Amino acid sequence: MECKYNPKVASIRYFWHMSSLIKIEGLTKRYVVGEEEVNALNGVALSIEKNQYVALMGPSGSGKSTLMNILGCLDRPTAGEYYLNGPNVATLDDNELAAIRNKEIGFVFQTFNLLPKYTALENVALPLVYAGWSEEKRLARAKEVLEQVGLGNRMTHKPNELSGGQRQRVAVARALVNHPSIILADEPTGNLDSKTSHEIMKLFQDIHDAGNTIIIVTHEEDIAAFAHRIIRMRDGVVESEKTHTPIHL
Repeated sequence: MECKYNPKVASIRYFWHMSSLIKIEGLTKRYVVGEEEVNALNGVALSIEKNQYVALMGPSGSGKSTLMNILGCLDRPTAGEYYLNGPNVATLDDNELAAIRNKEIGFVFQTFNLLPKYTALENVALPLVYAGWSEEKRLARAKEVLEQVGLGNRMTHKPNELSGGQRQRVAVARALVNHPSIILADEPTGNLDSKTSHEIMKLFQDIHDAGNTIIIVTHEEDIAAFAHRIIRMRDGVVESEKTHTPIHL
């Protein structure tokens, strides 16, 4: 039977994808290790709305790190669709994925990933170099976000002159500098003591309250408790999810 284009159905499908910041359908990721094929993701389906605060959890081997890499456009799925702020990024090539990463996603890592020879200001401004901003505009924007995270008096300091909490604040500022659609944080308090961890989580709360979408990958229940929605992975699929009233500092 001939299948004809139906503009009404197409319009409904387009709106369905556009109404979510993230929409994942049938996401699969397979790796070949020696002679064995490993299924890291097995048909994951998931949607995340704008301004949600989500914690992604799961044991080692659950698929959460693989899913995080795909969400962050650091990897592509073997099969399935991933709509990010409209387009299906699962179909993009490496250069297109790099452009999407720079425009749409701000990363915060457990190990901070700051360049040691650069000042806090230079580290934060770096993504804007790749985005093509002029030096004057990128330094002005970097100063703005460093002040936003409480480091206005540490702009000229290099990473080895900052505490762990201050380095993570620099990393958060760098994630915010390009006005991303999503802040994707991978174990952001893993290298911090309890007091500093709570300071960083308070900062994430403030960022969320300002309208940002946040996805935190964590294995710590007390960190996940700050999120409004907790998604648990196991064996490459979403095992469960729940919404709850988060801790508020």
